Amino acid sequence: MKAAVIGIGGIGGYYGGKMAAKYAGAGEDQIIFIARGEHLQTIQRQGLRLMTVEGDFTAIPTLATDNPRDAGLFDLVLFCVKSYGLEEAARRIKDNIHDQTVIIPLLNGVDIAERLKAVLPKGRILGGCVYISARIEGPGVVRQVGGSCQLIFGPDRGTEAAMFRPIEDFLKNAGIKAELVGDIALPLWTKYIFIDPLAGMTSMLGKAFGAILEDEGLRGMLAGLMQEVHLVAKAQGVTLPGDIVQATIAKAAAFPKETKTSFQLDFEKGNPAELDIFMGYMVAAGKKLGIPLPLHEKVYTELLKKTAI
Repeated sequence: MKAAVIGIGGIGGYYGGKMAAKYAGAGEDQIIFIARGEHLQTIQRQGLRLMTVEGDFTAIPTLATDNPRDAGLFDLVLFCVKSYGLEEAARRIKDNIHDQTVIIPLLNGVDIAERLKAVLPKGRILGGCVYISARIEGPGVVRQVGGSCQLIFGPDRGTEAAMFRPIEDFLKNAGIKAELVGDIALPLWTKYIFIDPLAGMTSMLGKAFGAILEDEGLRGMLAGLMQEVHLVAKAQGVTLPGDIVQATIAKAAAFPKETKTSFQLDFEKGNPAELDIFMGYMVAAGKKLGIPLPLHEKVYTELLKKTAI
């Protein structure tokens, strides 16, 4: 199998590094890294240094390049780019995709597969999500600092999932905690109802988890944002548990009080932020579905002001 990882940041570096360490140079399987800049140049010279809670190792891919034309056709693609670079990255690898290529995006949003389908005419595009905290430590170095490292993927309802079992086995054999599911919508929205409201509030207020959860008013607003996500999910045929809001707040309370979202960290550093897949998506979905989302509209407006400064 020829597997490509598009974007070797924290997420792509972790899962790509695992696959490269297992498969690259060991047989017919090939692992391709699509990266850029000094990070790519360092990987080309000395491999990718992956530092994890389980241990550190160096992974050397079959090929690391910024030109997908060098790599031929892919059998498996993991998209690990930021949302604002998704379509450009997809267009760059369009000629590397054949009819049976399995494509798994590992971004946070709930509409990523649809966005890819609008760009890629071939391939089997699934949904995917991960639970991991990882970042680029320096050129050629990725550090995983937390999370279960679980990778969940699968098709939409009505598509036979069993045909993708070889992909699950391929990932598991690389030491990845992969899980194939028959309906990816439920895990996607279960994660989204957690990350979207927290990303918005932490970034708007400049506060970590603890400061929000310990303030009765802010905690109420957080619950309201989660309820709005629940309404949009339900309107699109996704049935979340009735106690999902309470359970998600309890999940957030289990994190260290000083926890910040990566979205918030991007705002604080002045980096581009994935506003399109969080508040932007929700506001647009609410208008399309005719569902009032006053809290999301408030947070979206405030965050747009911050990006304009």
